[in-house]
Amino acid sequence: MKNKLFGALVVVMMVVAMFGAAPVEAAAYGASFTTSITYQNVGASTATVSLEFYAEANGTPIIISRPDLEPMAGTSIFVGSLGDLAPGFKGSAVMVSNQPLVATLVQVPAPASGVKVRPLSNGFTGGADYILIPTALRNTFNYNSILSIQNVDSVAADFRLVFVPVSGSNIVVEVEDVPAYATKYFDLAQMPQFTAPFNGSVQVFAYKAGTTDPGAAVASAMELSIVSTGAYAFEGTNEFGSTVYMPSALCKLNGTQTSSYAVQNTTDADVTVSVTYDSGVVDGPHTLAPGAKRSFNACDGGNAAGYIGSAVIEASGDVVAMGKVFGGGLSTAFLGSTSGASKVALPYVRWTTAHWYDGTRQRAFIAIQNVGADLPAGAVTVKYYDKAGVLVGTDTLGAIPAGAKVNSNAGNIGAAGAEFGYYADGTFGGSAIVEGPAGSALAVIVRIQTRTGSTSVAEDYNGIAIQ
Repeated sequence: MKNKLFGALVVVMMVVAMFGAAPVEAAAYGASFTTSITYQNVGASTATVSLEFYAEANGTPIIISRPDLEPMAGTSIFVGSLGDLAPGFKGSAVMVSNQPLVATLVQVPAPASGVKVRPLSNGFTGGADYILIPTALRNTFNYNSILSIQNVDSVAADFRLVFVPVSGSNIVVEVEDVPAYATKYFDLAQMPQFTAPFNGSVQVFAYKAGTTDPGAAVASAMELSIVSTGAYAFEGTNEFGSTVYMPSALCKLNGTQTSSYAVQNTTDADVTVSVTYDSGVVDGPHTLAPGAKRSFNACDGGNAAGYIGSAVIEASGDVVAMGKVFGGGLSTAFLGSTSGASKVALPYVRWTTAHWYDGTRQRAFIAIQNVGADLPAGAVTVKYYDKAGVLVGTDTLGAIPAGAKVNSNAGNIGAAGAEFGYYADGTFGGSAIVEGPAGSALAVIVRIQTRTGSTSVAEDYNGIAIQ
């Protein structure tokens, strides 16, 4: 559901919100966030674009036209700048275009909150009647989860959410008559069904309202710290597999940065799960009950401090997985990939040389994992495009063995990439396309990093397949 082409003439679904009320001092939970939608035209012709906004549980759209967008061009719209939306708006949006688009949502924190990281998640092409959210928390690891479930059917929907704890009994929550294209939010810390800390995963079932007929929904989540400024976002998924690829794996990189994976069993029977790192370390096998999750830490099983690489999750049945990175100021999240693609779009890419240490501009670090056969030097390229769709430069990559990963950033294209995505008039816009030969399989993660004093904050998003 997450890594597909946003097809021409197809409505693009995404979740948009302004979370929160008064900020909580030194904590992300309770802070206000305003969405910026960053999107790219990956079609061959000029795109005409409009946005339809739906307030929570409201089926009446607020329609806003956007300027035309040239092929390969990337741009963004800050929802807080739209006078048609009242302050405090919380809901969802539908993007409509005559060309295929890709989109990443950036949740921008209120300056007074002290939160510096900007949680990232992708838009969707359509929905499913069954969705998995690999992790959900209430007052666990000092984080709370806020889930958003959007009805992307043309008729009203009923939702059934099954919260599956790591241990204990399931918690079932049902909501009826959610209007077409509207969203329902679930803040675990505010829901009466949760009276104690919760650590688990979520199964989402969507039905056409008043029936048992399959509906269509999409889901996203934000996890916000209750004691610090850590925050991240990710999508729910209906793409399951017995093999899941993780392009990013760290163990105490720079002394602190470590990745963990939340792996959820999507089947009705026990499954065994192992994680194999490209260092050769294997963690597992471990048994997961139906619907349950297990967390894997990249430092478990023998990876040495300073390790940086990738991993493959293998199971005896279908699973989904989400990766997180903590430490050194980082709090990131991304979904594991069940397959790769030969062409992957990255709608939100930035790079700065002059303004890195003052914290006013960002850097995008791109991790590319080869999940297919060996690829020789020169077979994979990363093309960097400016806000007008003009090719700024190409990073031609070295050989990538099967299962290995390589990295790219706009700094690799020379002087043209020194302030990539930033312009003298104060505007923004930069994107990239990762492309391998026909039949190749690439999984891509982008880490958007910002310097804050002597450390950094960062968040991840998945590259979007466009074939």
